[in-house]
Amino acid sequence: MFRPKIDKEELAQLQAAHYEGTIRVVQSDAEALKAVTFLSKQKILGFDTETKPSFAKGKSNAVCLVQLSTNDTCFLFRLRENNCLEILRPLFENENILKIGLSLKDDFRAIRKQVEFNPAGFVELQTYVKPFGIEDNSLSKIFAIIFNKRISKSQRLTNWEADFLTEKQKSYAALDAWATLRIYEELERQKDNIIIKQ
Repeated sequence: MFRPKIDKEELAQLQAAHYEGTIRVVQSDAEALKAVTFLSKQKILGFDTETKPSFAKGKSNAVCLVQLSTNDTCFLFRLRENNCLEILRPLFENENILKIGLSLKDDFRAIRKQVEFNPAGFVELQTYVKPFGIEDNSLSKIFAIIFNKRISKSQRLTNWEADFLTEKQKSYAALDAWATLRIYEELERQKDNIIIKQ
């Protein structure tokens, strides 16, 4: 079993995690079609989204980035002025490809404001980790409990609708999607050797 929680002070002391794989920014329908063709051949993917933060009460912005990651390549789908979500819909609805995410209901609700879809094959990490004794719900804390490394959140409130993403934004976005995949795969690898709570 894993420890149930980690506090903020201990989390802050951990070594930072880094995504070392390839990052591909997808900005056109043609690039999206090519990326989805590749991703549709995978059995399992890490999934996340980013939205430009709103600091006005009662106002929220649309999802502007979808991240899908394999173990060594992360695709960042920019959603400005293209049909990427329509192109991604068959992948989102494919029950044969596992897509690992966290707080998925929030992601689904946000995506549905732009395109209607019926999600299939998604695994909610907040639920999945509970039988392993992990009680924390945030991605950074779950990752720290399992890997003893810290995911920096310094880029979370940056402008995801900017004309060009910075290298720090790209790395942050890729790490979040890749981290969900790594958590799931590591727990799957270890589950035969630890006691699972029923």
